[in-house]
Amino acid sequence: MKDSLRKSYLASITDKFVRGQMGRRDFLRAAGKLGLGASALGMGFGNRPFSMVSSAQAAEELTPNPEILAWLKDVAKPFAGTTLKLATESTPPSNAINGQLKKYFEEATGIKVEIEVLPLEQVLQKLTLDVASSLGTYDLYYIDQSWAASFSQDVFDPREQYSGKADLAMPNYNLDDFLPALVDGISKYEDRWVGVPYDIPIFIMIYRKDIYDKFSLKAPETLEELYSNSKIITEEMGPTVYGTSGQMKSGHYSLECDWTAWLWGHGGSIFGPDGQFTGNDERGIAAMEYWTKLKATMPPGVDGWTWDGQGQSVAQGVAASMLSWGEFFPYFDDPTQTKVSGLCEVAVPPRASSLRTVKETGYGEIPGVGHQGGSSLAVSRYSKNVDAAWIFMQWATCADTQALITTLGGGTGPTRASVYDDPRVLSHARVGAGTTRHLPVVRETIAKHMGSEPDLPEWAQLSSDTIPVGLGKYFAGNYGSPKEAMDDIAKQVGEVLKG
Repeated sequence: MKDSLRKSYLASITDKFVRGQMGRRDFLRAAGKLGLGASALGMGFGNRPFSMVSSAQAAEELTPNPEILAWLKDVAKPFAGTTLKLATESTPPSNAINGQLKKYFEEATGIKVEIEVLPLEQVLQKLTLDVASSLGTYDLYYIDQSWAASFSQDVFDPREQYSGKADLAMPNYNLDDFLPALVDGISKYEDRWVGVPYDIPIFIMIYRKDIYDKFSLKAPETLEELYSNSKIITEEMGPTVYGTSGQMKSGHYSLECDWTAWLWGHGGSIFGPDGQFTGNDERGIAAMEYWTKLKATMPPGVDGWTWDGQGQSVAQGVAASMLSWGEFFPYFDDPTQTKVSGLCEVAVPPRASSLRTVKETGYGEIPGVGHQGGSSLAVSRYSKNVDAAWIFMQWATCADTQALITTLGGGTGPTRASVYDDPRVLSHARVGAGTTRHLPVVRETIAKHMGSEPDLPEWAQLSSDTIPVGLGKYFAGNYGSPKEAMDDIAKQVGEVLKG
């Protein structure tokens, strides 16, 4: 599809969906043809767990590097008085920058930065309309990992900006410092970088150490150990406390996220190299049988929960563990927000019984129990303030700012290798709001256990409708067996792929 037609079509269907003039399934199917993934369409993520460090003393101690502020003051002189705009989802980086850090940038540069923090579907709408009109209303784009293909031609490759604008290049910005797995999994489409890695939620194992110690249990190293631990806790402490938890709301993207971890963990995959659905093969059925057993160790309400309900089940002491997003952990450690501050510990995800290689899957699927989601930050090609936006983007994603985001922004996982070793980040590895004591596990999970969903145009509909609806029906008792359920899902997936 030619670029002008793509822009017009994308803007049209997005506007119709937001206005209620197009049904959810039709929107998923139409947008999927443009390569947009599930999270790109706002079909999945609700409010994300996030806890800011509000201590005035902490804010005073954590300020930008004076040398970077001096560079900003010098390089930005020609752009003083410029206003930059960014529309973004509510993520730890965006909230930390908007709430506590951008004042330093604005004071040093004379550039004003307007950050709109919006639900993800509204971010998509604004970006697609901006692309369709080429007006350059937004200077910087927040790009979900599943948007990379769709917006790859609408943003600058940061490598080209850095090498092509030597007079604007931040000293020691170091593109090679971004974790390679995140560059490949989030910010690359074919041979282009679509921005730089900005945010990385990823599945890690979170468990109540006090409860595990009570029954002489250790952090689960295998999926079977996760089940046996959870069964013991549920039998001994239920119905007050259950062994583990889930994000299993029927028809919701979170249910598909949960499924991938168990599927990949049992050596399965969503697709084979021939592009056919393989969730119903022998390994896929083994995963469903395991998940069915594991669900019996979860609180009864799990069928109605997305990640928010799952997180609250641990935060309020109802569940003793979960395999879920690492950014929950700093929230759990906040004594003003939860009942479990200081009681939870982390571990890498239980290892898979076996893992298929990328060559054994389809559409670039990367099996791994540590299911990941993430985003990039990029400069729009339609911006009227490209140079000023590039200066801001470098500052917002440099190692110094990332260290501040990590310590002030709820202990979110950095996307740069050096930030994990930054003394400021290490000093916050203690119990309390904004803790970073879980980050070594996040880093190891990214490097060794990360899983990524396939990349195909129909994935939006499959991951947010076809698959989680079918899984929801199975857990509601609408099928006689896992095999019957997965065969039916396979049939429906095939119909979607045929078009």
